[in-house]
Amino acid sequence: MSPLTIIGFTIIFLATTAGSALVYCFRGDISKRTNSILLGFAAGVMIAASVWSLLLPSIGEAEAMFGNFAWLPAATSFLLGGLFVMLLDHIIPHFHAGTNQEEGPHSSARKSTKLFLAVTIHNIPEGLAVGFAFGAAAISDNPSAYYAALGLAIGMSIQNFPEGAAIALPMRSATRSKHRAFLYGMGSGAVEPIAAFLGFFLSTELGTLQPWFLGFAAGAMIFVVAEDLIPDSNISEYPHTGTWGVMSGFVIMMILDVALG
Repeated sequence: MSPLTIIGFTIIFLATTAGSALVYCFRGDISKRTNSILLGFAAGVMIAASVWSLLLPSIGEAEAMFGNFAWLPAATSFLLGGLFVMLLDHIIPHFHAGTNQEEGPHSSARKSTKLFLAVTIHNIPEGLAVGFAFGAAAISDNPSAYYAALGLAIGMSIQNFPEGAAIALPMRSATRSKHRAFLYGMGSGAVEPIAAFLGFFLSTELGTLQPWFLGFAAGAMIFVVAEDLIPDSNISEYPHTGTWGVMSGFVIMMILDVALG
């Protein structure tokens, strides 16, 4: 495993931890308007990453095998990625603070635990995406592929920072403890490097399935954006704030991918 890969896996976790540490800096919860732009920004990053870092490379890698049907692995696995997250939604009890809704099977678990599980579900696709990208780079052994994967990791890290704050700050109200809120936020980010290692292993061991893996990660992330991030950002209540958050995140991730890819 290359040093760049280790750096990529590490920064996605550290960014969530740093965002969670903001719980020590704020006395109260962040405003709904601020939450709207933060979650909108995260959604924009994930949309751009899904297109430039995952779907387009998936189609490009499939051209040699599928010719005019190079879109087939990306399209099929994209839908499978969405089904995967929907399955997680159905089997894991969790709570969305933005919409004040519970999902999954009935559980007597604490609200703080359900909040934690909601963000953890979000982070699994992000970690897989980073792992698949670095796995593809390891197979090609092309420096530009490593830089493109690093660009994806940086983009995920940028959106993980506000995401860490978005879980830790509401968690403080639920747990009545800054320290526990911070640990919950940091713990939610720990799943990302774990998922990244899994994605890297699958990519390097099953290289011929790489186009399918990339499309799968893209579908999982877009499902999270449409199902959770945009509704939780309350764009309907703050349309311009949330929308500009989405657009800003999209542009930053697009620039990162093009510049480093």
